[in-house]
Amino acid sequence: MQPEFITFKKFDDPALAQALTDLLEEAGIEHQTEKGGFSFDPTFAASAELSTEYRVKISADDFTRANELLNASEAEDIKHVDKSYYLFSFTNAELMEILEKADEWSSFDHQLARKLLAERDVDVSDQKLAEINQNRIDELKAPESTQREWVIIGYIFALMGGVLGIFIGWMLSSHKKTLPTGEKVFVYSEADRRQGKNILYISIVVTVIAVAYRVIRDMTMQ
Repeated sequence: MQPEFITFKKFDDPALAQALTDLLEEAGIEHQTEKGGFSFDPTFAASAELSTEYRVKISADDFTRANELLNASEAEDIKHVDKSYYLFSFTNAELMEILEKADEWSSFDHQLARKLLAERDVDVSDQKLAEINQNRIDELKAPESTQREWVIIGYIFALMGGVLGIFIGWMLSSHKKTLPTGEKVFVYSEADRRQGKNILYISIVVTVIAVAYRVIRDMTMQ
């Protein structure tokens, strides 16, 4: 059975995407690359423009191994990094934040931050890093805060019928996010998911009734 491939990394540079796929191929990790969508430079600089996004996808079971490969591949590069690289000016707290939110940074920056902290006599042992990573996973697993406004809006559109109510209901009840480990978890709390299901069912029933009413009305008017 073909494994489900989910997004592992996103790039706006095809060369970076190719470098990752080369690494995955060498390690025998199955992958897919998708080209589509757009990324945008949020700095609003005069030169900012849309660029194509490249998504490298792998099986969830391979996330941990792929991350280890990335970290190992960067280990040699960080030995030759120029001292002008921006991380050298970071404080210990800023460097530690990179380790705490590794999913938001490149593997290179993560490895370099760890190296710099170690040189500053900060504890970044494997045991400490495992603890940091577990805390981050627990943080990301936590559901979003109560979506009271979306629930109210959802019920309003549900009673009106139509696609928007169905979409809001589906989003609240089913939307998931992918953790750095490849695990998928629900974005919203169990209470909000129950409300989402109610919104979804009401939206479908009201929409069906509205469509049936219009069809019957049109048939009787002919």
